[in-house]
Amino acid sequence: MTQAQPPGAPRARIPGPTRPPSSVPRIRAGLWKHWLWGGFALWALTAAVTYATRNTTLLPTLILLGSFLVPGTFVLWAYERHARDLGVSLMLGCFVVGGILGVLGASVMESYLLHPSPWMFLGVGLIEEAVKLAALMYMLRAQPRVRGLRAGLVLGASVGFGFAAFESAGHAFNAAVGMRGIDLRSLLETEVLRGLLAPFGHGLWTAISGAALLAFRRPNGRYRFAAPVVLTCLGVSLLHALWDSMHGMAVWIVARLTTTDLPLSLFAEGHLPQPTDTQKHLFTLFSVGGLVLISLAGIAWVRSLARSDPSWRNTP
Repeated sequence: MTQAQPPGAPRARIPGPTRPPSSVPRIRAGLWKHWLWGGFALWALTAAVTYATRNTTLLPTLILLGSFLVPGTFVLWAYERHARDLGVSLMLGCFVVGGILGVLGASVMESYLLHPSPWMFLGVGLIEEAVKLAALMYMLRAQPRVRGLRAGLVLGASVGFGFAAFESAGHAFNAAVGMRGIDLRSLLETEVLRGLLAPFGHGLWTAISGAALLAFRRPNGRYRFAAPVVLTCLGVSLLHALWDSMHGMAVWIVARLTTTDLPLSLFAEGHLPQPTDTQKHLFTLFSVGGLVLISLAGIAWVRSLARSDPSWRNTP
């Protein structure tokens, strides 16, 4: 028979069950900076070695590094600042799987539904924004609790940046492989240009439409395509179409300002025959200026959405 211990006597502490270490990977703060500068250094080193040795086996490394550097940086930044509660797996799935599904869906639909016409770019904008939203909905099919404006901004941007990364890889490959063999200079120019423009394109547009989609998602996971959702998708598609058509629009505006004969083929062909120096300067002004205005409109739209959501301001 065990004798009862007097009051105040020390008692043995029985250890409770220990929890297994979490298998969810943790991303340390500031990783996006290391990704950006480290990735840029590796890309520059790969470009220099490829240029010096003319070793074509390095082209896939060069294309992948250049295509995923900027999109991956922005997704890491968004996760660190505003989406740790959503989880790494969901963010990574939206970026990789959502991006691939978006590229595949857009390729199939554009090849069957679009034909050369002045309205072709509007069709491109509608199709690509629709397939990216469909990819986002597919990724969230088993996540009914994921809803709200902040989640839509972050996950929509992840799908959009994934789309941009895989699309840029395709454009870089097409620029490198020509009729005269490997054109390394064209490849590098394409990657630099698309890398600089990546933050103002697909990621920005899909963040806006994803925010509208998830802001109106019901608690049971069903989507409600209310008027604001539809209007937002149409507005984003219009920004997309203006972005893609700005080259042709700049050609048409320059021709209208400097010549009297305006063939309809100018817009589709995208170039002026034997342009003068004045026409070249005007084309640069209107094409670059148009892209800047479209980018500012998209940034202002995203900022207005972020400011309207208290949960966005409460993230670190």
